[in-house]
Amino acid sequence: MRAVKAALAGVLVCAWGWAAPVLAQQATAAAASSDAKPTAPATANAPLTAADFAALPFIEGVKLSPNGEWMAGLFGGATGRRVCALSLFENGSAPRCIVIPDKMEAHSLRWVNDDSFLIHVTIQQPVDGKLWYVSRLAAFNRTTGKLKTLMWDLNGQNTDDVIWTARDGSPYALVGAQASIYEGEDLWPSIFRVNVDTGERVRVLKGRGGVMGWVADGAGQVRLGYGYDDSTRRTRLLYRGEGGSTFHVIDRADLRKRESSLNPMGFIPGGNHALVVHDDDKGSSALFEADLDPLKDVKPIYAAPDGSWIDDVTLAADGQTPLAVSLRGAQQKDVWIEPDLADLQAAFDKSVGSGRRVRILSFSRDRKRMLVLLDRPNSPGSLYFFDVNDGHLRLVAHMNEKVGSRALSPVKLVTYKARDGLPIEAVVTSPNGREAKKLPVIVMPHGGPWAHDTLDYDYWAQFLASKGYLVIQPNFRGSTGYGQTFERRGEGQLGLAMQDDLNDALAWAVDQGMADGKRACIVGASYGGYAAMWGAARDPDLWRCSISIAGVASLRREVNDMGDSSMHANSNSDAWGRMTPDFAAVSPINAVDRIKAPMLLIHGKKDSTVDVSQSTSMAARMRGAGKSVELVQIPLADHHFTRGPDRLTLLTSIETFLAKYNPAD
Repeated sequence: MRAVKAALAGVLVCAWGWAAPVLAQQATAAAASSDAKPTAPATANAPLTAADFAALPFIEGVKLSPNGEWMAGLFGGATGRRVCALSLFENGSAPRCIVIPDKMEAHSLRWVNDDSFLIHVTIQQPVDGKLWYVSRLAAFNRTTGKLKTLMWDLNGQNTDDVIWTARDGSPYALVGAQASIYEGEDLWPSIFRVNVDTGERVRVLKGRGGVMGWVADGAGQVRLGYGYDDSTRRTRLLYRGEGGSTFHVIDRADLRKRESSLNPMGFIPGGNHALVVHDDDKGSSALFEADLDPLKDVKPIYAAPDGSWIDDVTLAADGQTPLAVSLRGAQQKDVWIEPDLADLQAAFDKSVGSGRRVRILSFSRDRKRMLVLLDRPNSPGSLYFFDVNDGHLRLVAHMNEKVGSRALSPVKLVTYKARDGLPIEAVVTSPNGREAKKLPVIVMPHGGPWAHDTLDYDYWAQFLASKGYLVIQPNFRGSTGYGQTFERRGEGQLGLAMQDDLNDALAWAVDQGMADGKRACIVGASYGGYAAMWGAARDPDLWRCSISIAGVASLRREVNDMGDSSMHANSNSDAWGRMTPDFAAVSPINAVDRIKAPMLLIHGKKDSTVDVSQSTSMAARMRGAGKSVELVQIPLADHHFTRGPDRLTLLTSIETFLAKYNPAD
C-alpha cells in the first residue's frame, strides 16, 4: 500500500483512448446507435445556461463488475436516464444499453457475475382507484444483450428483494417476492432461488404470516426474518443458526413505545455471531460483533465519533467482512475500517487537498479496481477509474460535461440559533464573484420532512446562485441527521416551530448583512413545497413570493395517501399524527385568504408520491380568492424530475417567476 501512496502523491490523472464527451454521448444514445458524435466541451469561463444545470448526471448508481472490467448504472441522456453497461478496457466499444418504457423507472442495479446484472424497476399501477408503486426485477446479460424479466407473473406489490447473489460466478440469486397484494399466505414474501439468465426459479423458503423481509448469510442460507404487525405496531426478529432448520424469535420491539429492533448487518461463519449496530437516544453509535443466540455483545469493532452515528455497513464480496461504515450526523462520510482501504482513502485525501473529496463508489471483488468520484460541494465532480496495481486515477467522464471540474458558487455550512435557542445548521450558497451583502435571498427547506441537506452539489441551489441569489437551506427541527432528540423536536411543531426555524434562517442572514429581508422568496419541493405555501399563508408579510414544487396543500389527504399502499399504514399515520394534532389548522389550502405574495405551483402529472391534485386544488382555491398564482403542470414529470426536459422546464419556470416578482438586479 505504500507504493500506492507514493503513486498518488501528485494524483496522476491519465486519459484513455476514448474521450469523456464521446463516452458520455455513447452511453446515453439509443441502444442501436453507435455513431454518436461528440460535442465541443464548454470553455472554462463560458456562462452556464439553465439547460446546463438541468442536464442529468453522466451516471447515477454506478456499479463495477466483479472483475472490474465493466461498469453499469443509470446514464443520463437528453431526455431521460438509460440503463447501460460500458467496458472500461475495450477502447471505442459501444455501450450495451436497455430501453426502459416510459411507465417504468429503473432506480438501482446489482451485478450477479461478470456478465449479468439485476435491475430494480418501479411501475405506477392503479390499485383500487389509487396509484401504487409496484417493484419488479429484471436481469440483463451484457454478452448476449438479452433482457429477462424475473417473476413478473407474480401479483405482489414487491417482487424484487434481492438478499443474496452467488459468489462463484454462477447466475443465481435469492429473491424475496410477494405473490399477492391481498391478505392471505401469498401476501407474505417467499424466497426463491432464481437463475437470472433463464428466469427459472425454485422456492427455497415459504413465506410466513407477518414476515415482510428476509436476510441471508454469505453462503446463501436464509438466517433472519423481520416480522411486523401493523395493527399492534409490534416487531419480531426470527433467527436460525448456521445449518439450522427452524426459526425462533430472538428479539421483539413495540414501535408505539419507540423501541427499536436488532438490525444485524452481516453474519460471521462458524456459529451464531453477526455484525450489529447499536444506537441510543444520546447519539452514541457503534459496530459490534455479537452473539445472536443468546443475544450478547462479543467485541466492539468501531465506535462513531460524538454527534454521528452509523447508518450502514459496507461488506466485502464474502458478505461477512466489514470494510466501511457510513456515518451520518455531524460527519457525513464513509469511514473505511479495513486497513488497506483506510490507507488508500488517506492517500486520496492527501493528494487532492482541502476543498475537494475523493469517494470510493464501487470496487471489484478483489478490491484492486475501483470507481471513485472526485468532487466538491460546488461542483458535480468527475468519475475516475483507479487500479491499485499502478496507482493512477484515469478520467472516465465529468458528471456534467458543461461544468467539467470547475468550481461554481461557494457553499458552506453555518449554524444559527432559532428563537428558542435551538442551534440549527444550514447550507448556504452565495453567488460566485459577488460579495455576500444585502443579496436577494431564497430560503429553500428540504423535503421529507425526515431528511436533511448536506454539503453536496445541488443543481437547484447552484442555478439560483448563478442568477444572483443567496440560497439558504435550513435543516430545521424535525430533520434527520442530528440524532433522535433533534428529530423529535419537530413533533407537534409542524407548521409552528418548524416554520419558525425557516423564518429565523432569514433573520440570521439579514443580521449578518448577507441578505436583503425585503427581497426574500421561499422555495421548496414536496414537504418543502408545503412549507413554501404555508409560509406565504402563515407569514404573509415576510415573503415577497412563494414557489411550491410537488408540494402538499392539504395535509390530511397526504397522510391518507401515504398509508394506502403500505404495509406500515398505521405506523406511517402514527408518525404524521405526532407532528400535529390538527392537520386542517396547518394546511395551506385552508388559509388562502391570508396569502398576499404571488405563488408559483409546479407539479408533474406522473407524480405518484404527491398527487398533482394537491397543486391544482391549491391553484383553484387561490384563483377563486382572487390571489396571484401561476400553475405549471409538466406532463411527463415524476416526483423527482428524473427527465432532463422536465428539469429544464422546472428551472426556467422558476427563473421566469423570480425575474418577475423578486428580481436579482
